[in-house]
Amino acid sequence: MLDLWGPCDGMRVLGIGFPGPLLSLWQNDAATCVGAVPEEIGPVRHTSEKGQILCSVPEHRLPFPEGLFDRVFLLHALEEADSPRQLLREAWRILAPEGRIVVAVTNRRSMWSLADNKPFGHGRPWTRQQLVRFLNDSLFQVTASTTAVHMPPLDWRLITGASKSWERAGELVLPGLGGVVLVEAVKRLYSKPGGSAAAPVTKAVKAGKPKPVMPRKLAGRQAAQPVENTAIDLLRRADRPIRNETTGAGET
Repeated sequence: MLDLWGPCDGMRVLGIGFPGPLLSLWQNDAATCVGAVPEEIGPVRHTSEKGQILCSVPEHRLPFPEGLFDRVFLLHALEEADSPRQLLREAWRILAPEGRIVVAVTNRRSMWSLADNKPFGHGRPWTRQQLVRFLNDSLFQVTASTTAVHMPPLDWRLITGASKSWERAGELVLPGLGGVVLVEAVKRLYSKPGGSAAAPVTKAVKAGKPKPVMPRKLAGRQAAQPVENTAIDLLRRADRPIRNETTGAGET
């Protein structure tokens, strides 16, 4: 994350979900560094052991004004959310224009998603393609994606002691099977032509010439009642010669 965002000097940073492990990366340099834990996850203390500011929030309405934060990250928040789309929409609202967001979720294709005794084994896991598509549909423009935590979900000293070696080997041999999927995106107010955040065209309609249609009420009235004589019709009848018609009795 430091390689991606740097120290975030003078920026406002917000972490959502389980933000504790990452907040410490920026709390000394960022202007504001806050962690928001959804109420569905459980109660939290206002400050952690590392002096971080934490707050409990409803996931459907984060208590922050629009465009407040320059950087937002969601760490295992979408897996536990009752409505992932609403939570991501709230993250878009509080993120400043051209601000950056990183979403980290459990990889559906990894062994970590099958480990019930690990935090990664709870909630709804995602694939990289699913998360990228989800961010694009939520008015973000994806800029980067990767996977991490390639070591197996085992508490053996042989594995935990060589975690860096597992990471290097996993990135080379099985780059798509890491335990965590990380996707970075940018908030775009106006997407470029052909950009990933553009709204898809669902149906093409061929334009044609409009045809005049008589209103139903007027059409029914004209069909049931005779048309009234106008002044022009009366003048035309006055110019016609009067013909005498003889009845059967010989009277005119």
